[in-house]
Amino acid sequence: MVNLEQTIISQYANSSIITQLVTNMNQYIDPRANLAQFYSFVFNVQTAQSWGLDILGRIVGVSRNIQIPGAITDLGFKEGLNYQPFGQAPFYAGTPATNTYILSDPAYRTLILVKALGNISSSTAHSLNQLLQNLFAGRGRCYVSDTGGMQMRFTFEFALYPYEISILTQSGAVPRPAAVNAKILQVDIPTTFGFNEAGIYQNFGHGVFFNASTGLLNAA
Repeated sequence: MVNLEQTIISQYANSSIITQLVTNMNQYIDPRANLAQFYSFVFNVQTAQSWGLDILGRIVGVSRNIQIPGAITDLGFKEGLNYQPFGQAPFYAGTPATNTYILSDPAYRTLILVKALGNISSSTAHSLNQLLQNLFAGRGRCYVSDTGGMQMRFTFEFALYPYEISILTQSGAVPRPAAVNAKILQVDIPTTFGFNEAGIYQNFGHGVFFNASTGLLNAA
């Protein structure tokens, strides 16, 4: 407790034995250390760990487990984005089985923040841009665009981590207006080929063409 001396009546205040016993007992039962540890481990989303994050996840309505479709490449024609030629891939055999991916604490924390902000967001371009700036501060430019036809796009001008792609495409936590289709566009500027007018892309021999199959994804 705080101000321990004030709890000892005056007639015992000068007793070294009694004051030491009271001091020792206070150290044994002082709840401040436990409360601080509880706040750090469970209550504070920025520092919570393990089952503390699981509790926060249940509060906002997201699971640590994400279902990820199996990565299977099929035989197909060049017009398709993810198909392979003869001798490189089998015929389509139906919808591939999904894999359950258990998010690590940092990844799960990001998902919780996305869902929590989405729960209170008005889903306007302004609020969604603020959400992106809070989540990806210091990473590079990211913003929301209204592409028309009841569609919108989240653009990231930097490479996303694999768990961030899983959250954006598989978790169902990405906020958006009702009945609006959302896509995720990631363009890693330092490695992408482009023209001089843009001023930020790479020239011949230093960058690669934008790959729509990996850079343009459907949001969940």
